Order: sequence, then C-alpha cells, then structure tokens
Amino acid sequence: MAEERVRVVLVFGGVSAEHEISCLTAGSVARAIDTERFDVIGVGISRAGDWVRIGHDELVGYEVADGVLPQVAADRPAAVVLAGGEIATREGDRLVDRRPIDVAFALLHGPYGEDGTIQGLFEMLGVRYVGSGVAASAIGMDKDLMKRAMAAAGLPVGPWEAITPAQWRDDRQASLDRANRLRYPLYVKPARGGSSLGIVRVESSDALEAAIEVARAFDPKVVVEQGFVGCREIEVSVLENPDGPPRVSLPGEILMHTEDAFYDFEAKYLPEEQVTLQVPAELTPELLASVRALATRTFSAMAVEGLARVDLFVDAADVPYVNELNTMPGFTRHSMFPMMWAASGVQYPELIATLVELALNRPLGLR
Repeated sequence: MAEERVRVVLVFGGVSAEHEISCLTAGSVARAIDTERFDVIGVGISRAGDWVRIGHDELVGYEVADGVLPQVAADRPAAVVLAGGEIATREGDRLVDRRPIDVAFALLHGPYGEDGTIQGLFEMLGVRYVGSGVAASAIGMDKDLMKRAMAAAGLPVGPWEAITPAQWRDDRQASLDRANRLRYPLYVKPARGGSSLGIVRVESSDALEAAIEVARAFDPKVVVEQGFVGCREIEVSVLENPDGPPRVSLPGEILMHTEDAFYDFEAKYLPEEQVTLQVPAELTPELLASVRALATRTFSAMAVEGLARVDLFVDAADVPYVNELNTMPGFTRHSMFPMMWAASGVQYPELIATLVELALNRPLGLR
C-alpha cells in the first residue's frame, strides 16, 4: 500500500495590503511542492476576510500577468477550519468534504498573517503550522518591539524612534522633534507593515511630517529609522535545526542601480532592472563568518521557529548591524530567501518539504 500523503493546507491572500504578494507566493509554492509527498489544499482569504477553497488548478495559475498581481476570488466555496484540526467546505447549512489537517502553511504577509494572529488561531484549533509561534511572530512584525528586543539581547541595531497613534494625536511636534534628533536621511515606515509598502526616504525635516502621514495610511504606529549611509545591504536565510544550531545560508546582497534608490515595493516585485539581487554576495571569508554568526544569534535570540530572513547592513569597516528579522519572508521561487538557499544547495521544492517536515514534527501546546 502506498504511503499516505501529508495533507498541507496553504493559507494565503488576507486582508492586509500585501494580499497580492501572498497570492503570488501561494502560486509559486503550489507549482513547486512535491504532490507525490503532499496533498495540497488551497484556502484563500479574500480582501473582505472570507475564507474560501481554491482548487489546485486555479492556484498554480497565480502569477503576474501584464503587470497585474493575482487576488483571491471571493465567489469560491466557503472554507471552514474546525477545532481538532479539520478543514471542511460549507454548502448551505452543511459541512462537506471534512478532512484532517496535518500541517497549515500560512503564506500570509503583513498584519493578520505573520503577526501572531493566525498562529494563535492555529494554536487554539490544535493545528501544526509552518513558522514561528505567536510571540516571535508578533514581535518580529512590529519593527519597534523587534528592535527593542534585539537591543535588549545585545544585538547591534541602528538608532530609531517610534511614534504611536496617541503620541501623534496628543503632541505631534514632540514626535517630530524626537525624530529630528536622528541623522538624515531617515526612513519612515509603518511599524507593522511588510513588502516595503508605505516606506518613505526623507532627506530633510521639511518632508518628515508628510512622510509620517504616508506611513500612517498603512499603520497608525510608525517607526523612523536613521539611514545607514554608504553601507552594503546583506540578507541571510535561516532554517530551524531541531538537532543543533540553526542552519544558515550563503548571504545575498541587494544592489540598487541608482545611489539614492532603496529596496521598495516596486524594486522587490516589479523590478524592471531597478535592482540586482546578487546571490551569493561577494564577501571576504572574515565578513562571511561575521554575517552568518550574527544571523544565527538573531534567529536564536528572537526565539524563531521554522524559518526567517535576517536583513543586515555592513558599514565601510565591515561591521554588520541587524536591520530587520522577517519571520515569513518573501517566498516565491525568485525571492531572496529561496534564492539564497538554492545557492547553498537546497532547492525550492526541498526547502518547502523541509519546512513542512519541521512543522509536522513540532509538538502541539507549549514547547
């Protein structure tokens, strides 16, 4: 008798501004996953928050077409996840096609996806899932809390200021004054956003207030970071290793084609030759060891599970600093996380299988 396939539920879409990126990721995973080993069920979350079943044939067609990114169609059969770890389809007042879930793979980016919320739902329902738990996901999503945790763990981070909704409402000038103590250029960011949406580079104080309002359109909490000038932008992929220290990939480097550009949404997903992703990065043996060691320290200090991408800056003296940690990094075949693993000898289908296996072997409950 053939061995029963592991049932993997891909959850994607969502109500965040990164809906289309999540769909793009899901399509990429669906095309690459080994269907002889895994029985794949697609569950899309529409922009309105409806959970629907997306067939495999439809899911593998989620690609960029004429510059347009895919979205979840809301008029598909309703999906229901049940306590005890089952997936079902709602037909009127009946639940049909009930099947147990072995592993949930949430390919959601941004709020309500990689911020601990859906991880908490999976925990409550008794479903094993890919990636970090509630606390690490929530802290990793909030750039202010993340930097606080990193600094407390002794990791090297750059100067920043956070502006909460109450601070902006009650004393806008004080918030601007705090941010102006940082050295320009500044990067103004939604605190809990991703895919570089809503980020503005600010060269002078005259443009600061407007930039904060742009970021606030994505998240009422904002972080203002002091820019790293004349630094290299290095990224490292990390995988959990149940038997020892985390596994660390060869690093990659983001090379912008113009000096004043930065790695924003368009550069990430609609490149048109704005950026070169150099994998592996050209680093001296000493810097390579230093970068990989810092990525390992960051992964461990932040109590990450499954996977993470650690984004670093390296200054002119070859000193690395942690910029961010991403607990659900871009995961299309052409994203930096899989590209760095491919350069390190782990191809995309194997990477997907590894993450599913890590989740499958994780105990339920506290760990």
